[in-house]
Amino acid sequence: MTRSFLKSMRINKSSQFLLSLFIFFTFLTIPGLQAQIPQLETEAETPEEPQYPDDDLGRRNPRSSLAGFISAVAEKNYNLAGAYFIDGDPATSSEEHAELAQRLEIMLNQRGQIMPYSWLSSDPQGRTDDDLPNHLDRVGTITVSGKSFDVLLEKVEGPDGGPLWLISDQTTEYVREFSDVDEEALIIDRLLPEYLETTEWGGVPVGQWLVMIVLALLAYTLAWFTITLLLYLIPLVWRKARTEPESGVLEAFALPLKLYLAVWLFVAGTRELGLSIILRQRISGITVVVGLVALLILLWRLSEFLGVFSQRRMSSRGNVSGVSVVLFLKRAAKIAIVIFGIIAILGAFGVDVTTGLAALGIGGLALALGAQKTIENFVGSVTLITDQPIRVGDFCKVGDTIGTVEKVGMRSTRIRTLARTVVTIPNGEFSSSKIENYAHRDKFWFNPVIGLRYETTPDQIRYLLVELRAILYAHPMVTSDTARVRFIELGSDSLNLEVFTYVKVATFDDFLEVKEDLLLRIMDTVGESGTGFAFPSQTIYFGKDTGLSKEKSQSAEEKVRQWKEKGELQLPKFDPEKIKEIEDKIHYPPDGSAEQKIKGTGKIPGL
Repeated sequence: MTRSFLKSMRINKSSQFLLSLFIFFTFLTIPGLQAQIPQLETEAETPEEPQYPDDDLGRRNPRSSLAGFISAVAEKNYNLAGAYFIDGDPATSSEEHAELAQRLEIMLNQRGQIMPYSWLSSDPQGRTDDDLPNHLDRVGTITVSGKSFDVLLEKVEGPDGGPLWLISDQTTEYVREFSDVDEEALIIDRLLPEYLETTEWGGVPVGQWLVMIVLALLAYTLAWFTITLLLYLIPLVWRKARTEPESGVLEAFALPLKLYLAVWLFVAGTRELGLSIILRQRISGITVVVGLVALLILLWRLSEFLGVFSQRRMSSRGNVSGVSVVLFLKRAAKIAIVIFGIIAILGAFGVDVTTGLAALGIGGLALALGAQKTIENFVGSVTLITDQPIRVGDFCKVGDTIGTVEKVGMRSTRIRTLARTVVTIPNGEFSSSKIENYAHRDKFWFNPVIGLRYETTPDQIRYLLVELRAILYAHPMVTSDTARVRFIELGSDSLNLEVFTYVKVATFDDFLEVKEDLLLRIMDTVGESGTGFAFPSQTIYFGKDTGLSKEKSQSAEEKVRQWKEKGELQLPKFDPEKIKEIEDKIHYPPDGSAEQKIKGTGKIPGL
């Protein structure tokens, strides 16, 4: 483990983004799962819808109805196409409906646009999540003479009582209103020679197929040149774009942007040239798939770049655990991208993926329940590495375990205890436990409670309060601004004084050394006061017991009396001037110590 995981990545946005990317794609399919399970329950509770026989022309839902109209137009069977208008009938269709179908085709060829089939509803009830009434569905738009209107399908009741989706009366009125549209206004008709216009393939002139291929090549060439030039100019203007991670992000966006721009130019070109709506509708699914592929390529390249970048940064710092997490997240993100891509592309081709999503969601739920502990431990390891409550080499306490962290793995963390045994704690349990890390202390707390015998007089306590505070103020290894000694309690078997201060050392061994010195000085001072330490037990006095020293008691009381007479009793607080006078006056290490090489400096070897 490195000294700091976040520093090893230079900026933690990379790891946060990668983690966010993994979580986003992992749970992307959950809404589908959540939507499916209630749906199954609802379907079981609600009565089944009546079943109607299939319509011969496939007009039961908006998607199949529009596809049937386009197929009829492609076959030049305008009488059949007229049956997709309200009041149209393939057996008794009037010339008006056939002419309306032909005029609608011309308007769509000129400035019209129809949604890809995969975007249209295949439900007999149509879409209910748009801003239209439930009996209307928008399937395209047309712009003629500067005016735009929607191409709408309307749900009506068929002869057998079942729903039929037909071109609405509103759209029919617009077609009638613009019935004077000039068919020769199409640009493609003026560009192509006659023999390429008269020869058709799949209901579309062969010349338009050739123009489509040329237009696709031109669109990609223009997009490639534009994005390449843009990526060349950005580093010249923005110098930071020449270095990682910015340069890697720009490189990841290069190909997807070229594909997106090429698709946009291609679609706009087909509309401007007036390519047949039949041809455009047949390739609309391909353009949607190309757009999805561009998105998938972008996500794939970003996950690859962020994974390699993070892995390289942490490897340079020796963060083995972090590298393992990054590799796992990168693989998981790529798997999620592939699954999402397959589902999205199948949906773009019109395949109903609802059942597949439900099965995938239920399977994922079963897998998650079976691997609950494994997932919990992995999430715990990610938390430990990103939040860094502990690092390898830290001395800490986790629950009832005290020791030094030896390894933070993908599943568990190993701690070497004081008994030199190794305790392995699962990361899920480790991350949810109370962790006390001793490695980050800047100073150590010194807080003994001194219990004095009940024979101690008040003046002896005053003497101790003054002298003990003087020790803390004068000691060079003690923070004098936080030091205090207070008479806090009349205990059951002792008079209690609390010492509170911090020791200015870097390691626990150094703290024990200073603590030892302070305790010895406290013992000396208590002895000089004429009193002694109390014991939590009953004291039985024998005749040989000399009791307390009267001379020392009198000496302590006399000193307190002199302090009072001179106004120098440092209670309840020490005089700041007195603190300055005695501060750092104690020799530490004490006189006679083998470690006192530089007398009076208070320097501890190794600090």
